[in-house]
Amino acid sequence: MEFIPMKPLYVIVTLIEHHTKLFGSKNKDVTEAIQKVAAAYDCKIVEGVLSHQLKQFVIDGNKVVLSVANPETRVDDAEFEENEVYAIDIVTSSGEGKPKLLDEKQTTIYKRAVDRSYHLKMKASRFIFSEISQKYPIMPFTARVLEEKRARLGLVECVNHDLLQPYPVLHEKPGEFVAHIKFTVLLMPNGSDKITTHSLQETEPTKAIDDPEIKAWLALGIKSKKKGGGKKKKAKAGEKAEESTEAEPATNGASEE
Repeated sequence: MEFIPMKPLYVIVTLIEHHTKLFGSKNKDVTEAIQKVAAAYDCKIVEGVLSHQLKQFVIDGNKVVLSVANPETRVDDAEFEENEVYAIDIVTSSGEGKPKLLDEKQTTIYKRAVDRSYHLKMKASRFIFSEISQKYPIMPFTARVLEEKRARLGLVECVNHDLLQPYPVLHEKPGEFVAHIKFTVLLMPNGSDKITTHSLQETEPTKAIDDPEIKAWLALGIKSKKKGGGKKKKAKAGEKAEESTEAEPATNGASEE
């Protein structure tokens, strides 16, 4: 059975990797390209998934890239600049691309909303929030690391008053396929450099692509590192140069969403 939503992700990653002049472009240009690729493969981009600029200790910077534009989700226009860093997060679906929250109890990942404040009423809430502020002030965390009984009571009040940002578990309609990729990209002077990701499964869908621009992106292929190094040590007098090789780091398999 063909995993339909995977191929658009392959094309999108290829586009971003080979886009040598991404800086100078607008965030809406990337959004349009993502939607164009998904439409070509009869897939939908899952709504509400955002790609953010990264800074030190900040995983959701002010510059944001929408995966799909809609009236309910708007972001400010932004221009990519050299030496910026972005976390690209894209989810495709063979369904409608509008997953639903079925059970709030499935949510176990939260992040402190540093720009919010509220005087909590419950003692358990104040205890949990104090622990979160001390141990996880800026990065997401799992509720499993908190004291179980107080966490069950305290997290609810913290979320209800926007002190914590939940990362909910969303569900697509039964029978549909979903593919997810997330990676970090550096906007370097010589082009985009994709790091911190996993190897992407290349698929061969039955749908033929007629768009010449998308065909050109497909022809580029995913960048791969050369195995081994071609560096040579300087030879001493009367001795041959010795070659040194660098081991390529292993990559993990793709995770399913």
